[in-house]
Amino acid sequence: MALGSLSNACAFAEDFSPQAVLDDTKAYFTAPLHWETDNWLQFGEALLAIGVAHEFDGDVRDHFVNGSHAVAGGSDPNNLEEALPAMLLIAGTWTAALITQDRNGYTEGGSMLEAAGLSAVSVTLLKLAFGRERPNATSSVDTWFAGGDSFPSGHVTFAFAVGTVLAESGSDNYRWLRRALGYGVGAATAYLRMRDNVHWCSDTVAGATLGIATADFVMARHEPHEPHVSWQLSPAGGGVMLSFSSTLH
Repeated sequence: MALGSLSNACAFAEDFSPQAVLDDTKAYFTAPLHWETDNWLQFGEALLAIGVAHEFDGDVRDHFVNGSHAVAGGSDPNNLEEALPAMLLIAGTWTAALITQDRNGYTEGGSMLEAAGLSAVSVTLLKLAFGRERPNATSSVDTWFAGGDSFPSGHVTFAFAVGTVLAESGSDNYRWLRRALGYGVGAATAYLRMRDNVHWCSDTVAGATLGIATADFVMARHEPHEPHVSWQLSPAGGGVMLSFSSTLH
């Protein structure tokens, strides 16, 4: 047991050494320079989904502001409470890895942390670049470059970055449960951010696509796998429909 634990620790230290993380960071931020046609198509699909969501930003805000859930200006946009479920996924993964001394568990936990870190840097840069005002500060859906920090949602990006690693890592044992937990936490976080009127619908869609893409990048670096899921956002019946498809094993 002791030798196995030491071997797992050494393998993890090698996979996520400072140099390895630095290499991953460089590859992550220079990835568009090496994208192929499929990558650009996926990027285009993400932009389309964000654009469609933007068309419903005002309607979604009105639904929650005029409902019984939230009042404009009444919520803390930076509360940690809504990030807690994703934090618990990380804590649970690491706890299970420590108890079972499973190398794959260590790798999964490391992938969660790296995906969260890389996506956090991306979110910060995008918030600074776009400066969008939050819906609890303005009723205008197009208040961009105004010093705000609404686009994209950091909470949702974090939740989907962590949740996607949980959903798609490891063996296919209990895959349905992994996906229900991982994507469920992401979707619930997006709902809460809109319900509390601290993010526009398009902020959450942007956060989801960024989190999923970052998780896929990290897993491809440390846990080579075939993509299992796809998302599509489209107008439907005067509203918007988010469809999800998955390859079952």
